[in-house]
Amino acid sequence: MAKIDLNHLSAFIVVARERSFTRAAAQLGVSQSALSHTIRKLEEGLGVRLLMRSTRGVSPTDAGERMLANIAPLYQGIEAELCAVSELRDTPSGTIRITAHDHAASTVLWPRLATLLPHYPDIKVEVSIDYGLADIVGERFDAGIRCGDIVARDMIAVRIAPDMRMAVVGAPAYFARRPPPQSPQDLAAHDCINLRLPTHGGLSSWEFAQDGKTSQWQVEGQCVFNTTPQKLAAALDGCGLAYVPEDMIQDHVAAGRLIAVLEPWWPTLPGYHLYYPSRRQHSAAFALVVDALRLA
Repeated sequence: MAKIDLNHLSAFIVVARERSFTRAAAQLGVSQSALSHTIRKLEEGLGVRLLMRSTRGVSPTDAGERMLANIAPLYQGIEAELCAVSELRDTPSGTIRITAHDHAASTVLWPRLATLLPHYPDIKVEVSIDYGLADIVGERFDAGIRCGDIVARDMIAVRIAPDMRMAVVGAPAYFARRPPPQSPQDLAAHDCINLRLPTHGGLSSWEFAQDGKTSQWQVEGQCVFNTTPQKLAAALDGCGLAYVPEDMIQDHVAAGRLIAVLEPWWPTLPGYHLYYPSRRQHSAAFALVVDALRLA
């Protein structure tokens, strides 16, 4: 067997995980043709096909799945050790990758990073906006941010924000056409602006609470978005009712641009937590980010 270039193995891991030469090439910073050539050289050196290519994407063969399962953890260990060695430098450095909701990123994550990063120019932070329950280990994130009640038990969770209240609002122009709902049951007669979740492609339910009991409601309407700011914008334009964090609508309600409804049923949800694997060795740069985000 020919000598295998370890960089080729690293490229294979990214392609196999992403199931796409396009996404893998973008992540690696190379052209698709160059990446395809790299994988072909690796397959020729091993004498076995590792990836199946089709018009729908890329998937590992049996041999490719075996390599991914056994080699990827070794690379993660090497990367962790290299990070640990780099900590011998005087200045914390490295790239921290975090997945978060857009609301958490704009209200909690970025304001605190904006204060931290100017003091540590060698620390880089990559933020990925995602409503799905990302596999932070498999997708090579250092940490994720989600509400406290949906953080996996095998993760370390650090509270970074207080509990938050959800609100239902609509514009005066909308209520000129429809009477305000008096209870969650009335939502069946309203245009509700939905949020599409990437996990299984489902729509997010609206949760309400009263007298210590919670209930989940599936609502319908003309508009569906996959981010919260677009839901709020549609509500401001009079397109329907929106279910969003209360802090996003307070100024609009005070200014008369939105009207709050169903307030007795608004639920309070667990606040945002930063979560990350307990078994992974973390760098000084990561520790600085955690401390900056931690709720005082």
